[in-house]
Amino acid sequence: MNAAIDIPTQGAQRWFRLAPLRDFGIVFTLITLFIALALSSPAFFTQRNLLNIADQSAPLGILACGATLVFIAGGFDLSAGATFGLAGVIAATVALEVDIVSGLLAGVLCGAVVGLVNGMLTTVGRINALIATLASSVIITGIALVISDGTLIRVDDERFTTLGQGQIFGVSYAVVAFALVVILLSLALHRMTWGRYLYAVGGNEEAARLSGLRVNALRTTTYVVGGALAGLAGVIAASRVGTGQANAGGNDLVLDAIAAVVIGGTSILGGAGAIWRTVVGVFVLALIQNGFNLLGVDIVFQRFMFGLILLLAVGIDARARRDSR
Repeated sequence: MNAAIDIPTQGAQRWFRLAPLRDFGIVFTLITLFIALALSSPAFFTQRNLLNIADQSAPLGILACGATLVFIAGGFDLSAGATFGLAGVIAATVALEVDIVSGLLAGVLCGAVVGLVNGMLTTVGRINALIATLASSVIITGIALVISDGTLIRVDDERFTTLGQGQIFGVSYAVVAFALVVILLSLALHRMTWGRYLYAVGGNEEAARLSGLRVNALRTTTYVVGGALAGLAGVIAASRVGTGQANAGGNDLVLDAIAAVVIGGTSILGGAGAIWRTVVGVFVLALIQNGFNLLGVDIVFQRFMFGLILLLAVGIDARARRDSR
């Protein structure tokens, strides 16, 4: 009888050790990194450098916020980087052929369309999300290369670069857009019925279906929003340099976005997570990159550190889930 009592007790003890680490370890990591960099480099703790970190993180942060919704609903999206590049190409092309505003809107809209297609493939088509979005990323990049003919599409009109280079009270429009995305998605997740349903769908799909929730439609909406945000991030990036480029996203961007989401504490298995966690994850990656640059550390070690932290985050999440059962 004692053994029967001891087993759940030991599991509970492990849970109590790991749960705080999973829930708040990322915040502790961010604070530690911030203090360490402020003490080790005089150039770090300056207004200019901190605003630069926020500005450089904005496109990745917007993209990662969209990925967070997909993860919470139990989905997965490897095509966000390709969508990022296509949106920039579409924005630049339409800006040249029609007008600037239509170009910027077309870039965001094309991201939403890509998200809708991904959602249909993974829900109605019942194709594994990893395979479906990997395949769609290849197709999307191919479309972007055909539209751009494999070259850079340059837009010299200053109005096109306003979104990426403009500022208000010293803060870039990109950072303002990032902040608005964070606020709106946080309210949607925690104040709207739609948000609560996403957690239910990601936590237990079958139970959600038996409860009458339209699982496929709910999950598809996360792909649409995620695609639109990947498009917005791509448009901002294209506006920043005044150029649309098919390969602007690349594999590193989507992997960084996934890393930021997972490091922040959103579960890769769905049903748990929050937008603020992804924001913290984005800035942890940004501080590591900024710190390495200020300290003159080889960029190879940055990728090594990113991978190590990602592996640690996934390991802690998996262990905490096992212990909680």
